[in-house]
Amino acid sequence: MKLLRVGNPGAERPALLDQDGTLRDLSGIVADIDGELLADEAKLTRIREAAATLPVLDAEGQRIGAPLARIGKVVCIGLNYHDHARETGAEIPAEPITFFKAADTVVGPNDTVLIPRKSVKTDWEVELAIVIGRTARYLESHEEALAHVAGYAVSNDVSEREFQIERGGTWDKGKNCETFNPLGPWFVTADEIADPQALGLKLWVNGELKQDGSTADQIFPVAEVVRYVSQFMTLYPGDIINTGTPAGVAMGEPEPKPYLRAGDVVELEIEGLGRQRQELKDA
Repeated sequence: MKLLRVGNPGAERPALLDQDGTLRDLSGIVADIDGELLADEAKLTRIREAAATLPVLDAEGQRIGAPLARIGKVVCIGLNYHDHARETGAEIPAEPITFFKAADTVVGPNDTVLIPRKSVKTDWEVELAIVIGRTARYLESHEEALAHVAGYAVSNDVSEREFQIERGGTWDKGKNCETFNPLGPWFVTADEIADPQALGLKLWVNGELKQDGSTADQIFPVAEVVRYVSQFMTLYPGDIINTGTPAGVAMGEPEPKPYLRAGDVVELEIEGLGRQRQELKDA
């Protein structure tokens, strides 16, 4: 299934995109799309069975919000693609590098992204986001890890590189500016993705292709990421893990590096998971 939320910020309603591309209203079955729903297999089954008969929503002019409400935490994995590590001159990590984004950085897939004040190095990162569907603690195997994945979504891990790298401390200062995690357009349930390690990822800036990678190049695949993270924290339904970005970020280009400026347009997509588009504006 492709589940999404449409409407103005704070007033989104749950919806489903059916196999024919028709937008259908879920508000008669569930109040919202969140961790509580993802953990309720009976409700998910009811949605699947009712999909063809749900009321049609007029998609014209509808804003698409983030596909999940009340996200608990956003865990991020750094330097998780071989080609991205090479372009930045970084060593291949022996274990996944983890950091956090606050849940309030998450916005809709086509919402405006704000360039932080005093920023000179705002960068783009197309990423596969894992959506957790079952409480995960100390998972032992890759099979067990995948059984805790509810599905996947497109994420843009927008980053301010000066704040992240040159200002001391942790990466978090360059990762948590407002609007720095567009998510969606929809959440695709895991049964629709035959192999999460065979997905193409692309990102364009002002129409120019910048990133063109595949999840096959991940250093730590989806199953290992979920298993690993569960050793250090409990993952709950509705939590998200951003799994890293392939080569092609501004930080990896020659000087002068083409960091984002107000007026730029970023578009990104992942095979089977949909497409985003953001215009950049000054905060």
